[in-house]
Amino acid sequence: MSFPKVVLGGGLLVGLLAAPPAEARFGKKSDASETSKPVHKASAIGADKDDDDDDDDAKQDENQNRPAKPPKTVSSTDDCCSSSASDDAAAIILGAVFELIFRGLGEAIAATGTHHLGHGEGPDAPPDRDSLRHAVPFSVHLGVLAAPLQYGSGVDFAIGWDVRRFGVDLRLVRLDSESLMGNSHEARTLGELHLTYSPIVREEVRMRAEVGISTLDLPQRLYVGPSLGMSVEACLLGPLDVEARMQVTPFPYRQADLRAGLALHLGSLMLRGGLRSLFLESELSPTGQSQNFGPEFGMGFTF
Repeated sequence: MSFPKVVLGGGLLVGLLAAPPAEARFGKKSDASETSKPVHKASAIGADKDDDDDDDDAKQDENQNRPAKPPKTVSSTDDCCSSSASDDAAAIILGAVFELIFRGLGEAIAATGTHHLGHGEGPDAPPDRDSLRHAVPFSVHLGVLAAPLQYGSGVDFAIGWDVRRFGVDLRLVRLDSESLMGNSHEARTLGELHLTYSPIVREEVRMRAEVGISTLDLPQRLYVGPSLGMSVEACLLGPLDVEARMQVTPFPYRQADLRAGLALHLGSLMLRGGLRSLFLESELSPTGQSQNFGPEFGMGFTF
């Protein structure tokens, strides 16, 4: 090799070694200080403001299109607890109302009636109205009695009042009967309307004489006839009374009603029980028998 070529090659080598290293610009970062700087995407000149507006619009659209939060619901456990509390409160209120009603009725029944033993404040003071028992100047009585009959039953409703010696008595008797085979049903309705006069009126006893009309209702016919009667009520022991009554219809049909029993006065409430014998023509009787005898029991009120 010639000398000039050797010198030229050495110079080139020395130049390459002394020159600074070249940076590669292929999207890579060459310096650590440059990595801390944010890199923005390339954009056209004058497009920054438009991009910001577009971003704001996109955010508003996103907020509008975002689904609404579902409403807060109450669990079934909460519903159960609230309904249970409401039911308990309603039960307490109804219980208090019924307690007041029954307590008031009990006090009214105990405080009223005609069989009280109270008297005036002094020995010479006149007796209280409630202590006059059967001699009260005005009284109202009503009641219901039930009597089992052979192959049937009977129910008696009564209401009446007394003004000193005079009064009115209204009664309605329902007789029902069924045949032995149970394939037929017979019913009769007996009615009585009496005017009463009490020849004996005392604290211990009242006797009434009765006169009026009686009726017998049949499916195809209605009977109306005169009616006579007599009744007595007498104190037996304390609030316990003995009662008896008789009623007769001589024509156009024959009827005789006899009864006797006891009545226990609990204030204005009465509990009754006794025996009854009802005679009615066999052709008109629902049981086909003229004589019906048996016990009877019921309750009533006297004010």
